[in-house]
Amino acid sequence: MNYFATAVMLLLAHVTFSQSRFPDFLEGTWKMADKEHYEHWDRLNTHTLKGIAYQLKDGLVQVTEYLEITQRDQEVVYTPTVPGQNQGRGIDFTLAPHDSIYSFENAGHDFPKKIGYQKRSATELAVYISDGKQRTISYLLKKVPGELSANPNYDPQLAQKLGADDYGMKSYILVMLKTGSNKTTDKAFIGESFRGHLDNIGRLVTQGKLVVAGPLGKNENSYRGIFILNAATLEEAKALLATDPAIKENLLEAELYNWFGSAALPEYLEASDKVWKIKP
Repeated sequence: MNYFATAVMLLLAHVTFSQSRFPDFLEGTWKMADKEHYEHWDRLNTHTLKGIAYQLKDGLVQVTEYLEITQRDQEVVYTPTVPGQNQGRGIDFTLAPHDSIYSFENAGHDFPKKIGYQKRSATELAVYISDGKQRTISYLLKKVPGELSANPNYDPQLAQKLGADDYGMKSYILVMLKTGSNKTTDKAFIGESFRGHLDNIGRLVTQGKLVVAGPLGKNENSYRGIFILNAATLEEAKALLATDPAIKENLLEAELYNWFGSAALPEYLEASDKVWKIKP
């Protein structure tokens, strides 16, 4: 154990006070000494704090953990969620009855088993992370002015499911459909091809690959409609479009563009299936 860790533990052994059940003193932005590592906490109500741990690199925010402390009946629970780990699920640590420190514990977790906060003053916190035995990491946080705000509605499981980045965004492929090179006047052939076009739209929606589709009004560029494909690459998008009879027969031509939008875009599809009266 290093000198600072020993000093913190000795201090905790001698300082006693009657703490409230909820660590509302965490509200605000806190910075680790000599490092661009931060915690920011927002108090949502009398029984919920939400926060983020983040680093600043080249002026950009990189979120390392999403944090929550909430009162659940008779327990106070601390839940950190690490992006890209544990399938987007948080790990619960329960507040243990210590007078001198807010110690959140989970004996079944590998490391850490304990995460503790001690209010040293209005502008300084001592933090320790421990395996409950010999291994302890300790550091100080200083309160700093900060405008960064955690999202109180953040759902890590949904973000993981939708492939969202820290800003709730992801990549798609935008497809502009325009009149193709096939100038046939065979009405039966055209009708059959566009019937297949609509059926294919339904199939791609069911597969979760097509999130937006719709026609455009008359325009000078011969654009007929748009798709937004839930595809990672242009190559994947081209393979999906190859299943469309109207595109395959050159009745429609597709122009593809990389597009960046809300990762929540596919979530509207469930509602869209409840508002139509007549199937096209």
